[in-house]
Amino acid sequence: MLAAACGTCAAALTGCAAYGAGRPAAEAGAVVPAPAASPPAASPPAASLPVADALALAATIPVGGGRVFAELDLVVTRPAEDEFRAFSATCTHQGCAVTEVNDGEIVCPCHGSTFSAVDGSPTAGPAQQPLPSRTVAVRDGAVVLA
Repeated sequence: MLAAACGTCAAALTGCAAYGAGRPAAEAGAVVPAPAASPPAASPPAASLPVADALALAATIPVGGGRVFAELDLVVTRPAEDEFRAFSATCTHQGCAVTEVNDGEIVCPCHGSTFSAVDGSPTAGPAQQPLPSRTVAVRDGAVVLA
C-alpha cells in the first residue's frame, strides 16, 4: 500500500512539474518580469572619438550640466556653451564620489553637499572646501585633459 501511495505522489509531482510545459510563461500563469530599461547612452567608443586622449565629444555634455568620469575621479561641467570646467569627483567632506551634475551644481549623494559647476565651491551641505580643479580643453570637438 505504501508503494502505491508513493507511486500516486510521484505521478502527482510529475504532473505538477509538467504543468505549463511547452507554453510561454505568461500563458502558464507565471509572473514575467518587465524588460530592463535601456542603459543611458554612453560616449562613443574611443576609436570613434576624434582625438586619442578624448574624454567625450563636447556635444555630449549638456550646457548647464556635466558628466562624471568615475574611473578617472573627474567631473566635467559645461557652465556655458563654449566653457568647460573639470574638478575632482571626490567630495571634500568625507571622500564620497559625486554622482551627477544638476542645474549647475555637482551633487554628492552621501551627505547632501553640492558644489558650483563653475568653480567647484561648496554651495550646500557639510562640505567646506571646494572640489580641486583640473584643466580641460576642447580639441577637434572633443573634451581632453590639458
